[in-house]
Amino acid sequence: MTGASRGIGKSCSVHLARAGFDVAVSARTVQEGERREHSSTVQRSDTSPLPGSLSKTAALVAEAGGEALIVGADLLDFDSLDAAATTVLERWGRVDVLVNNGRYIGPGHMDRLLDTPIELLDRHLKANCLAPLVLAKALMPQMIARGAGTIVNITSASGYADPTKAAGDGGWGMGYGISKGAFHRVAGFLAVEHGDDGINAFNVQPGYISTERIAQDMAQFGFDDTGQPADVIGAVVAWLATDDGARELNGANIEAQFFCHERGLLPGWDGPAPNTAALRYDLSGAVLAEKEAELLAQSPQE
Repeated sequence: MTGASRGIGKSCSVHLARAGFDVAVSARTVQEGERREHSSTVQRSDTSPLPGSLSKTAALVAEAGGEALIVGADLLDFDSLDAAATTVLERWGRVDVLVNNGRYIGPGHMDRLLDTPIELLDRHLKANCLAPLVLAKALMPQMIARGAGTIVNITSASGYADPTKAAGDGGWGMGYGISKGAFHRVAGFLAVEHGDDGINAFNVQPGYISTERIAQDMAQFGFDDTGQPADVIGAVVAWLATDDGARELNGANIEAQFFCHERGLLPGWDGPAPNTAALRYDLSGAVLAEKEAELLAQSPQE
């Protein structure tokens, strides 16, 4: 599980543990209070600590009944990803589910093209699309050898919809959009190339989810912390990892909030916000009917 120190990654880790999995949690922040750059813009720096850490997530995994393995890594450092994969395989001998949730955090995320150095666009592509492929190549061979494995890619509507406003005014930077667009193509390729080998691969589009980083960082860019709970995504990922019906969706894009609501995967949750009710999906992953860009302009997830 990448990006497991907070937000969606933390929630998915806990829900997988409740479903009976041991969970290897990976991110950069191992202990609470660590400082590193997380400003979304080149205009200013922000190294203030963000809430959350791998240590905290690991404790929650243990409380949920799973064994947690902390493997710190950086999506921009492919050697660290290979090392993390090796550590997990040496410890447990197998990986049943790979959840690619982590993404690039840093300048360029909320900057317009002419303000964004090309190297920051490269970082987006490297972290958001190529890093998951590094992990897939490291972990898929043992899945194929067993004839079973699940890969879940946490994507974004920004990978297939244009923003209705410019970055800084409620939209997002091109680096985020083009990297998520590239990432959005991965699951379909994996399903076609290795579906017969027992590999299930899915895109999970979370929609607007409330996370610790959105609460701390994103109001200045027009994103209030009014999203749905991250447990929505955790419940969907756990279902995809455990339910036999998931096989029928291999290669699909899952609009997570509707999927969770319509299958009753999170008891007590009222469902998607009313202003997203015009969106629907079919089992092939196509977004249908009244697909207005304003409704698809969901906040970038953690």
